[in-house]
Amino acid sequence: MNFRRGRQREEPEINLIPLIDLLLVILIFLMVTTTYSSFSEMKINLPTGKGDPAQAQAHLIHVAVAADGNMQVDSRKLGAGDRAGLLDGLVRAAAGRSDAIVVVDADARSTHQSVIRVMEAAREAGLTQLTFATRNEP
Repeated sequence: MNFRRGRQREEPEINLIPLIDLLLVILIFLMVTTTYSSFSEMKINLPTGKGDPAQAQAHLIHVAVAADGNMQVDSRKLGAGDRAGLLDGLVRAAAGRSDAIVVVDADARSTHQSVIRVMEAAREAGLTQLTFATRNEP
C-alpha cells in the first residue's frame, strides 16, 4: 500500500550563500594575518675591498659607572655627583683630541641618571663618539 501517492518527494537543496560568506571571512582573516617575508628582508650585496687595515688606533677613554653612582675616568676616581670632576676628567683624558671615543662601562644595577650624566659630560667636552661596553653571556 502506497499512502503517499499524491505527494512527491522534494529533493534536498544546498544553500551556498552562507558557505560563500564563511569562506570570504576566512579569506580576509588569512590575508590580514599573513606575514610577507619579502618585506622583512633585503638582499644586499656588500662591496669588498682589499686595503691595508688602519694603523692608527683610536684613543679610548673608559668611564666606569658603579652601582652606587661612583665614577672613574681612566684611573681617576670621582664621587657620585661630581659633574665638574667628570667633565674635567674627560677633557684631560681627551688631551685635545676630538676623535677620542668614550667607552661607558656601566654596572647593570647603576641608575640611568648616572649614565646620562656621563653622556652629557662627554657632549660638553666636545666628544661626540660614545659607546657602551657589554659582557657576553655564555
